[in-house]
Amino acid sequence: MKYWGFFLAKLAAAAAVMHGLWLAIDRLLPEPEIFLYTHLPRFPNDLPWTIAILVYCLFSLGLLALIVLDQRSRCRICLRRLRMPVESGSWSRATLFAPPRISLICPYGHGTLDEPVAHVSAQPPTEWHAHGDIWKELEALDRDRR
Repeated sequence: MKYWGFFLAKLAAAAAVMHGLWLAIDRLLPEPEIFLYTHLPRFPNDLPWTIAILVYCLFSLGLLALIVLDQRSRCRICLRRLRMPVESGSWSRATLFAPPRISLICPYGHGTLDEPVAHVSAQPPTEWHAHGDIWKELEALDRDRR
């Protein structure tokens, strides 16, 4: 639940920034002058306004893409960035038997994210594997040695 709440908080912050940018564009670029007793709309008839809308749309889509990419590479439990990429699989058998994958690990041992490297249609999607308490597992292994 914390994972999705953080995602919604980032989306809300981005929406606030984009709304402020929209208000700044609206305030800085004046209405076009009345032409032959006709009030023309801003978008297709005013070049600075049209360019500002284009840049605004590209910036907002880029910001949304960055938010989604950042969220996908975070731990589902503690929200820290996943680290330590480990490659597995084989490029020579990439279609069926052992497709190449990258495993990203939470630095506190909460889980592992397996992402495909080669994007083929028969490949399973990105998977999150939650781990138990890693310290209890390590202590159990140490006790078994003694």
